[in-house]
Amino acid sequence: MDSRPRETDAPGDPANGAAPPPAAAVAAAATGGVEITKPRNDKRGYRRVVLPNALECLLISDPDTDKAAASMSVSVGYFCDPDGLEGLAHFLEHMLFYASKKYPIEDSYSKYIAEHGGSTNAFTSTERTNFYFDVNSDSLHDALDRFAQFFIKPLMSPDAVHREIKAVDSENQKNLLSDPWRMSQLQNHLCDENHPYHKFGTGNWDTLEVKAKEKGLDTRLELIKFYDSHYSANLMKLVVYGKDSLDNLQNLVENKFCDIRDIGRKPFSFPGHPCSSEHLQILVKAVPIKQGHTLRILWPITPNVRCYKEGPCKYISHLIGHEGEGSLFYILKKLGFHYRDKGPPIHYVVNISSNMQIFPPEDWLIASSMPSKFSPDAIQNILNELTPGNVRIFWESKRFEGQTNLTEPWYGTSYSVEAVPPSIIQKWVAEAPEEDLHLPKPNIFIPRDLSLKNVEEKVSVPFMLRKTPLSRLWYKPDTMFFTPKAYIKMDFHCPLSQSSPESAVLTDVFTRLLMDYLNDYAYDAQVAGLYYAVKPNDTGFQVTMVGYNDKMRTLLETVIGKIAEFEVRVDRFSVIKEAMTKEYENFKFRQPYQQVLYYCSLMLDEQAWPWDEEFSALSHLEASDLGNFLPHLLAKTFIECYFAGNIEPNEAKSVIQHVEDVLFNAPISVCKPLSPSQHLARRIVKLEKGLRYYYPAMCLNHQDENSALLHYIQTHQDNVKQNVLLHLLALIGKQPAFHQLRSVEQLGYIALLRQRNDSGVRGLQFIIQSTVKDPANLDARVENFLKMFESTLYQMSDAEFKSNVRALIDMKLEKYKNIREESAFFWGEISEGTLKFDRKEAEVAALRELKKEELIDFFNDHVKVNAPQKKILSIQVYGGLHTAEYQTIVQNAPPPQSCEITDIYSFRRSRPLYGSFRGGFGQMKL
Repeated sequence: MDSRPRETDAPGDPANGAAPPPAAAVAAAATGGVEITKPRNDKRGYRRVVLPNALECLLISDPDTDKAAASMSVSVGYFCDPDGLEGLAHFLEHMLFYASKKYPIEDSYSKYIAEHGGSTNAFTSTERTNFYFDVNSDSLHDALDRFAQFFIKPLMSPDAVHREIKAVDSENQKNLLSDPWRMSQLQNHLCDENHPYHKFGTGNWDTLEVKAKEKGLDTRLELIKFYDSHYSANLMKLVVYGKDSLDNLQNLVENKFCDIRDIGRKPFSFPGHPCSSEHLQILVKAVPIKQGHTLRILWPITPNVRCYKEGPCKYISHLIGHEGEGSLFYILKKLGFHYRDKGPPIHYVVNISSNMQIFPPEDWLIASSMPSKFSPDAIQNILNELTPGNVRIFWESKRFEGQTNLTEPWYGTSYSVEAVPPSIIQKWVAEAPEEDLHLPKPNIFIPRDLSLKNVEEKVSVPFMLRKTPLSRLWYKPDTMFFTPKAYIKMDFHCPLSQSSPESAVLTDVFTRLLMDYLNDYAYDAQVAGLYYAVKPNDTGFQVTMVGYNDKMRTLLETVIGKIAEFEVRVDRFSVIKEAMTKEYENFKFRQPYQQVLYYCSLMLDEQAWPWDEEFSALSHLEASDLGNFLPHLLAKTFIECYFAGNIEPNEAKSVIQHVEDVLFNAPISVCKPLSPSQHLARRIVKLEKGLRYYYPAMCLNHQDENSALLHYIQTHQDNVKQNVLLHLLALIGKQPAFHQLRSVEQLGYIALLRQRNDSGVRGLQFIIQSTVKDPANLDARVENFLKMFESTLYQMSDAEFKSNVRALIDMKLEKYKNIREESAFFWGEISEGTLKFDRKEAEVAALRELKKEELIDFFNDHVKVNAPQKKILSIQVYGGLHTAEYQTIVQNAPPPQSCEITDIYSFRRSRPLYGSFRGGFGQMKL
């Protein structure tokens, strides 16, 4: 038998000898008789390789990439969990990150990835486990060597096993009060107990430790046995994405992954229907955590993956999900691809490795996204299963509290189950509204002109194309992506919008109603590859559009027309108000780590209004209040605009002239110009040097046992040199912090070190959520880590320092993958007023000159424990398990060099503010 790997090539890589013709819709295989279908604008090279151990691989060569990535999909998920060891597959996913025989130092894989500009993660689903990472492109070889050890010889020490069970338990604790997790598990619970769909996949301390011991099982031995019997090369699919040639990538993969065992494991299958007759034609009433009413009407159907080319479910979901006139949604409301963008390689490899488990090689890239066969029979087969006899209705509402008689065992959800007799279904059918349901009208947003504009301005950064007292237009033609797409941002600066909690809420209601009125267009636009949003922001409201440029002007003029002709419909106002009321009522059910982030923003942002004051304002508002408010909101307006992509300069200017004519220059104009003195400036609180502020608060949801800490260290305002010092420090500290606080000390599943940027005011923040320690203790553990990290930093060799600098430079020089990424950066500079369009180049230049001593000095001045210039804000949310500790901290006097914040607004008013870079027309710093 030939021991050489079997190969299939798709053109696009120089090693293959030829590039594909520009209009090629299909990448023809060089060998093996397989054609890998790919978008016309995809110039990457592809090769399918099957190693002697039966591991099937797809290699992707992209000479232009800055990031390399890999994903391994293993055809083993939690459906394979042994009975009585719920969560074992998920637990194994966790354990493979720890160490291996070749790399026995704990966490060395994740440390390497983090120090070389990358990220790594994994997930366990019903039938698959997927491991993946990305890394700076020149670090792929060593990263793959470490990654491959997951599947060759992992180490699972007894101590690590014991600690990581706690991490799995903490992950589960995080989800216990999450309605999506609770309702998903309830659906699993209400099916045949003998079908794996019934299982609980996450696992917890009880399933992996307590019950295992009760049964005389050693979890570590069971884990090793599961790995040895299930993880076989023939059940794995690997995708590797790099800038090397296909030949080099193939040599790399052969060398790194050839030692994975192939035990010839038969692929796992799970036949049978998960729902027996007793689980169909039922109405389930469940009590959620949050306020609101949700009705889910579900039909279990035969998986139609074998009909993916026909795509019958796509036709049905398109018609049912359509929201325009004549659709089911429209009536219920009335009653009351070839130009695919490049994305990050890490997302690309995960999607493809998952597709490789399901689809034949020719369809790995497109999967089921492009139905190519129309089959009325396949559609009818699906429709035949959508019958009243097969329905499962799940109704979630707080109104069912005290009216249920059952409890789901894993999350504790209260529920009841009722059979739905045929007579009730017949009654529903008889009472169905007699409205004019019809097929969708022709889609006016489908692009016809996909040509690329010939723009003379070959600029690499935006420039101001047009300026009037009413608006300012920034313009950036597409010089990188060469796709028929565009990106538009329009900020409507309206000073009244944030003048009070009432104004902020009314502005929010206005944008939601505007989106509601535009809903007839939204679905067609989305189907045609056009996306838009109207949302409130800190200066007023914002219109965003991205997608094919051909019909973008039509859509934008529709949106502007709706603003100009806006009228408050009382019925829709009531619907929006009710939805917002539920959101505010549910604010207290946010996870504790989300609450500390909220409190931190509230304390630092001079203009932020508290949620409870906004909620109070909303409760008193009527439709007439919005009608009275809007003329005043728009009476003073300035529009900051950004147009990028496949748009000519004259076209962009013409669009903005039209906007001005409609909103400002009409006989009865909606908007009036904003005077320079009225431009809003977002300003951030400056903390006191040498002082530690702390704010203790009880968790808003008293049922939540989790506590959370946000330990914020404020360092500086936007400055190139200090920016790179902060970023480098965060890069070096990120993985050690995660390893120490989560893996070693097991404080909680969420344990992060990140940079923070509030309108150019920079700093570091630690975020930890825990049931193990109260927030004051978590704060002490952060300080302890910083003392440990101090030694790490001081002892860092010159070679390590240079390696970290190179990694950060590679991250800074990473190219934009698509027009969204590019525009997000440039718009950030425009909206903040910094206008440092060459920021990346300037920061790279600063990094090249950086010395290790400067990094240590920065740490000593701003971050080191008890540094005289250090500025700390510690936000502490106490969960139900730590009520006594909360009482203690609020009763005790503050420690030395500490100050308790007892009133957020008094604190905010008492502190000086950083200057703003927003300065109206002149962009002068205030």
